[in-house]
Amino acid sequence: MTHKPIRKAVFPVAGLGTRFLPATKSMPKEMLPINDRPLIQHVVEEARKAGIEEFIFVTGRQKEMLEEHFDFQPELEQTLESRGKNDMVAKVRASEMKAGQLFLTRQPKPLGLGHAIWCAKKLIGDEPFAILLPDDLVLHDQGCLSQMVDTYNEKGGNVIAVKEVPRADTSKYGIVDIGAVEGNITEVKGLVEKPSPEDAPSTLSVVGRYILQPDVLDHLAAFETGAGNEIQLTDSMAKMIGDRAFHGLKFAGQHYDCGSRLGFIEANIAYGLADTEIGDNVRDILKNYS
Repeated sequence: MTHKPIRKAVFPVAGLGTRFLPATKSMPKEMLPINDRPLIQHVVEEARKAGIEEFIFVTGRQKEMLEEHFDFQPELEQTLESRGKNDMVAKVRASEMKAGQLFLTRQPKPLGLGHAIWCAKKLIGDEPFAILLPDDLVLHDQGCLSQMVDTYNEKGGNVIAVKEVPRADTSKYGIVDIGAVEGNITEVKGLVEKPSPEDAPSTLSVVGRYILQPDVLDHLAAFETGAGNEIQLTDSMAKMIGDRAFHGLKFAGQHYDCGSRLGFIEANIAYGLADTEIGDNVRDILKNYS
């Protein structure tokens, strides 16, 4: 059985990045660097690798730098070429979006992740789509979303990325009520947003990668608030369970929560170590702090 291809991806990038103040006072947190490129570029490259053709940014105020980063920069390229820095030219061009690929819409008020996705409704249209949260990085050659697309092509319906967390931390995440398990693929029987450890149906948490059917937009349109008095994506996803296939994928690769300072630092170390140009030097530096 064939399923509609996943061509579009939504990137919620309207957040204020308050955990990183004052660094994010005038710069979007998504532009903070992980090794040699900004956080948002890592996530966009993961989406490209998964076959995404249209990139939808849900932005807010003072986020113009995100759009500029993916734009054509002729003066910069000409300067680099004149200096013979062809390797740098290649890196700059790798960050550019082709015409007709990048779309932007605004989330005027911070009403929650679910509201941010609803703001992209007209750009998503009536087809399945991916969501990538830039705070979440997964270090893996294939990429997390590409693995999820493989699962979607096999199973159809909705697919979310999941991983185990300590039970004491379930109140920080959306948690899965587990159904049948087939290897690294788990049937999703239910979803609970940020349950207390004693009420959590499992310790399998949702990570910031989703492949969803457009039905979720109809549920989000009700603007029902949940945990934190926000419009939660998890609550609307839960309403789709039972209508069609819904699975969680335990992806391969190491996940880093770059929304926290410690996670951000850990990701920089990991990506630095994985960099063939500087990896050995990073190891030598770390020895000084062991």
